[in-house]
Amino acid sequence: MSGVNNNPYGGSFGSQMSASVDLGGAPAAGGHIKDTTTAAFSKDVLEESRRQPVLVDFWAPWCGPCKQLTPVLEKVVDEARGRVKLVKLNIDDHPSIPGQLGIQSIPAVIAFVNGRPVDGFMGTVPDSQIRQFIDRIAGPAADDPAVEIAAVLDEADGLAAAGDFEAASQLYGAVLQADGENVRALAGLAESLIAGGEHGQARELVSSLPEDIAKDAAIQAVVKKLDQIEEARKLGDPVAIEHELALNPEHHEARMKLAKILNVEGKRDEAADHLLFIMRRDRAFDDDGARRQLLQFFDVWGVKDPATIAARRKLSSILFS
Repeated sequence: MSGVNNNPYGGSFGSQMSASVDLGGAPAAGGHIKDTTTAAFSKDVLEESRRQPVLVDFWAPWCGPCKQLTPVLEKVVDEARGRVKLVKLNIDDHPSIPGQLGIQSIPAVIAFVNGRPVDGFMGTVPDSQIRQFIDRIAGPAADDPAVEIAAVLDEADGLAAAGDFEAASQLYGAVLQADGENVRALAGLAESLIAGGEHGQARELVSSLPEDIAKDAAIQAVVKKLDQIEEARKLGDPVAIEHELALNPEHHEARMKLAKILNVEGKRDEAADHLLFIMRRDRAFDDDGARRQLLQFFDVWGVKDPATIAARRKLSSILFS
């Protein structure tokens, strides 16, 4: 994996991770469980849920299932070590809040996030289901290395999307210091190298991977992108090609070249439109080559890319009109 270990953006995995994910100290057990009232509900639940998820346990002294659920709920919330807070409301003493929320049976647990109820459950449930519920609301425990790595990768993806490819590469490299075969980090680092103009380093990186990793769809997309870039470099001056098309719009071979150049320049919508133009005029050109080329673009862009979605819609209108 020399291409990973020698990448110019690699750094200490520990320092990168600590800079990106605040694991913090866990609060003392029990410090995140309290009772509330109608008057304090807004502060204890609505305001607090803007800082972290809050679970509200609606209960009553006469409710047998409540007496079974509450200790289990408190135990699991304690184990969550501050990822959520638990607020308990006696509905006999404070009936207006459960009435407004439409609580018709208890025990009922409602999760609030950003001042709004987002999920909940009723009745007694085992501790395993409560843990799953908390994970769904607050995300898995941050002390899970896989969760921490995923958080760093999310941050790196965000930096790349914002155009800060050097910072993104540093985070991808940090992940690879800990997990040298993390496909998402490998693909992200290669994409960032490409965006930074380091095509040779990106090619070296993907060429050094074991066969099983090299076959991954994300890595294959990077390889195809590099191939498209290398091909586009040989196709000529786009300004000259555009002039040629102005004189002869039916010059499909020139239009195909321009589409390939525009693609590697990041002008995906324009590239797709040129290929769709060829398809509308002559499906037989290059044995339906415009459609085949467009599908190759889709492989690299990804199914969720806005350019892919828009071009697929236009493609369908051509194929099924």
